[in-house]
Amino acid sequence: MKQPLTAKLKLTTTPEQFAALRATQLAYRDALNFVSRYSFEHGKISSNAGLQKGTYYDVRAQFNLPAQMTCSVMREVAATYKGHWTKAKQNAAARKAGHTKKRYKELDAPPTFVSPTLTYQHRKDYSFKANQQVSILTLDGRVMVSYQGYHEHVKLLQRGAEMGTAKLWYDKAHKQYYLLVSFEIERPDPTPEQQTQVVGVDVGVRYLTVTSDSKGEPTFHSGKQVRTRANHYARLRKRLQKKGTRSATRRLRAISGRERRLKANANHTISRHIVTEHPHALIGIEQLTHIRERTRRRTHRRKNNGKGVERASVKQCKSNRVYSQWSFAELHGMLAYKAVRSSSMVVRVDAEYTSKGCPTCGHIDDANRPNKGLLFCCVNCHYTLHADLIGARNIVMRTLLVRQDWARTGQLSVAPGSCSQGPDVSVGEAKAARLRRYAELRWRPETSPWSQRPRGILTRNEVSPYENG
Repeated sequence: MKQPLTAKLKLTTTPEQFAALRATQLAYRDALNFVSRYSFEHGKISSNAGLQKGTYYDVRAQFNLPAQMTCSVMREVAATYKGHWTKAKQNAAARKAGHTKKRYKELDAPPTFVSPTLTYQHRKDYSFKANQQVSILTLDGRVMVSYQGYHEHVKLLQRGAEMGTAKLWYDKAHKQYYLLVSFEIERPDPTPEQQTQVVGVDVGVRYLTVTSDSKGEPTFHSGKQVRTRANHYARLRKRLQKKGTRSATRRLRAISGRERRLKANANHTISRHIVTEHPHALIGIEQLTHIRERTRRRTHRRKNNGKGVERASVKQCKSNRVYSQWSFAELHGMLAYKAVRSSSMVVRVDAEYTSKGCPTCGHIDDANRPNKGLLFCCVNCHYTLHADLIGARNIVMRTLLVRQDWARTGQLSVAPGSCSQGPDVSVGEAKAARLRRYAELRWRPETSPWSQRPRGILTRNEVSPYENG
């Protein structure tokens, strides 16, 4: 299997090279906005061939870009419009189904490219040379620039790793250029026998992650400190934007990126801890596609003299902001690539009912979580436990089912259990079949091949202080 990685290389430039790179970046950004306006004025074209046919010679003549760089401009604009068209169609379907009343407005005006980040193609726009130097294309020709980076990544690049595109990124605060090189390395294909344990990871906001293995050993990573800092940055940004003065704008520019770096650091720390504590493990995570829509708190209709008015409470707005800003996908991505480096593997399982279903009796009910708090109490068997740990244990059982299917069939399916339904079964039917299989799972620590304790025995250090089951 191939593992994708990104190397961040610090470029050591002379004043002349710095000026050449800066001029190339700005010309590339201006070309992106030029092609974006052309696409908008001609029916919002999302075809790479159509954009190249209509703007190729104009871009080369007006912005003096090389041929390959001009083609990269077309591809980037086409990909941007394709993404907007996809979201617009999804929004139209959601409005037709009555899930939302908001209209997607990103295509009301041509998308504007603000960042001067530039895309290079390997062996055409950039290439690595001896003595730890890289040849980079500019408007005035190629320049040879020395670079530094993480020694492991530098070794892989020098040994001939399969490289793809690279991005020239400018750190405005430090006036420093970086080359972000994407590459792939070959890893041996994993087997079920190599994964000696199964781990489930439940993500959230109050607890960023809660993990559980097949024995029930939990690990909690609180998000209180990170959430407090993130809320502080949100309030500060809101006040400065409302003020709108030149000094407020300078302050906004100074604090830009702090919240993003704060969350990225938390995700790096948590993912590294999970992978280190569970080597050679099959790590299960939830499939969180459309998580923002599923967790959004709906506005309540209030009557006002016979007229319905949509109003959202302060609590609802705050909850929507918190859930929409946290980077669950980033955490899952970090887990995935770090797990491969430690001979582990990450698989995705369906997220439905992981926090509502009782792992001991299988009963699913919203009432199992009173007031949607951190206490889970099954209304059927009265099993009580920390709600996030319940989710982690349900993920463990679903991941264990994936491992059993993998060992039996020899194939690890992206959608667990769908391969047994036949090629003519729809995605919805396959998912319904998986949910029926999940409903038959029951949590018993002694069912794990790594646990030898008597039936029904749970030690105190396995669970949170909420458990009495």
